Amino acid sequence: MPQRAIDAMPDGVVLAGPDGMVELTNVEARRMLRIDGSGAGRPLAEVLALSDIDGNDWVTSNDPYAGLRTRKAVPEQSWLLPDGTEVLVAAKLHRPGRGEPIDRVAVTIRSGRWRARLDRERSDLVATVAHELRSPLTGVRGFVHALLNRWDQLNDDQKKLMLTTVAADADRLTRLIAELLDVARIDTGRLHVHPRPCDLVVLSQRVVESVQHATARRITLDAQEVPQIVADPDKVTQVVTNLVENGVRHGEGDVAVAIGLDPADPSYVALSVTDEGDGIPEELRQRVFTKFWTASSGGGSGLGLYIVNGLVRAHGGTVLIGDRPGGGAVVTVTWPVHAP
Repeated sequence: MPQRAIDAMPDGVVLAGPDGMVELTNVEARRMLRIDGSGAGRPLAEVLALSDIDGNDWVTSNDPYAGLRTRKAVPEQSWLLPDGTEVLVAAKLHRPGRGEPIDRVAVTIRSGRWRARLDRERSDLVATVAHELRSPLTGVRGFVHALLNRWDQLNDDQKKLMLTTVAADADRLTRLIAELLDVARIDTGRLHVHPRPCDLVVLSQRVVESVQHATARRITLDAQEVPQIVADPDKVTQVVTNLVENGVRHGEGDVAVAIGLDPADPSYVALSVTDEGDGIPEELRQRVFTKFWTASSGGGSGLGLYIVNGLVRAHGGTVLIGDRPGGGAVVTVTWPVHAP
């Protein structure tokens, strides 16, 4: 039964006794280490054919049977298999009692591919953030230098235009940093919301008026009479703003915002944002909620819909992407109705 149990594990497992001789290996460990047979009765150093980039082996480097008698484990480290594949290796040092000699060493070996993927994702994150920060910073730097070096040569209108542009770029930087902080809070489960009764129609009207000032595209609001929702007003405003701006940036034609009771569940209020563009293909509708996903055109940080999804779900709501009849995308979010 123990052999069947460890053979079912996805990671390689090697167990050695108090004499340093291997007692048990599982199928994955034998595959990774290219062990003939079970490996039982052979020295741990011989079976555990792992090396680092300098050619040192795992057993000699970590000496699991030596060291302080309070030592309980060997932390996870990166090592190379005989074929050069990177793996992550950790060990648990078992003692029958505190301070007694080791009676068993359990070594686990798992693929390092997930870490390579994580490293790539981190590199992509750094590259994307650097690109998004560089663009407004370049504008700020250029206009500030122009103002410092040519102050006496510029008239008041030119100075005002430059300062207005600097202020807009500074606002863009502030918003990007706020989005990155929200992403970090969503990822770590530390997002704080302060729900209370609020009027979704009033909050949406403010967003529509604000975004309308910054675009020539027409934005309409069609709101039915709905009850108050229970949500954090700041987060609701952030969600609606992201959806409307996303419709303006990536869609075409008019952007329509509609509010009404969710026909599938009247204990929720539904808000939908519709554009007249090409829509979002069904195979991409899950990817749009991932970090830094952007359409082929339109720009943006690629964080808007990821944050929308995180904020709405934190309130117990849902996010759904559909098609607009005649072309275009419909993004619908739901919010729980306030029950006095």
